[in-house]
Amino acid sequence: MSSSPPRRGEYGFDAPYAPLFMALGGACLLALCGLRLREGPGGAPMAHRVSVAGLAFGASWLFLNAGLFVYTTRVGKFAVWAELLDEIGLEGDERLLDIGCGRGAVLLMAARRLPRGRAVGLDHWSTADQSGNAERVTLRNAALEGVADRVELRTGDMRELPFADESFDVVVSSLAIHNVPAAAGRTKAVCEAARVLKRGGKLAIVDMRHDRAYAADLEACGLKITGHRSLGHRFWYGFGPWVGARLVAATKPTS
Repeated sequence: MSSSPPRRGEYGFDAPYAPLFMALGGACLLALCGLRLREGPGGAPMAHRVSVAGLAFGASWLFLNAGLFVYTTRVGKFAVWAELLDEIGLEGDERLLDIGCGRGAVLLMAARRLPRGRAVGLDHWSTADQSGNAERVTLRNAALEGVADRVELRTGDMRELPFADESFDVVVSSLAIHNVPAAAGRTKAVCEAARVLKRGGKLAIVDMRHDRAYAADLEACGLKITGHRSLGHRFWYGFGPWVGARLVAATKPTS
């Protein structure tokens, strides 16, 4: 297990409206449950008990999912990414790109491991995908984490990366590529990630959906898939693996 130091920055919430709607839905069901209890069974006690139990179960289910969503956003994903960065085996002098860096959750963890390197983050700074997402917030987090001198931020489209071919030793992306609405656009983004990766370099994409397509696209770009797996319950955005993140890892052959 990674021994990453405590975080000093503030990284917001992923898809901030999702847990809010879950919690509001749970509260509404709980209120209906209380109303039914006050009304009493009337002439059908069994139907009343089933109705109350169903509402209580629905409320509990929504609260559970909201809680797991918040846990993953605030704790779980950081623990998993710390382990993934350890698996990559950074030596400290690499040039790393984080595609869709947001407020810097992964970018700045990587920067801590690059005392002689450079961590470059690219984003278009959407607040729908992450609360409070802004370049100035990420720069402030970099300063709080003590890595501002080795971090660079760029505004851009992941489908047209503003970098030269083979300019990064490592490319990572966390919960970003699925936000591209069309399959052709996601393929373009994955191929752009492969393009800017140096020969012998390593790539890691973590996302909620489309992981099989990412793996196929990377292979079509000439990369070798080295890992394709679920990341476990710490990366569940709700209760169950069907709302969990998956990893696609690859390397670019040296010849």
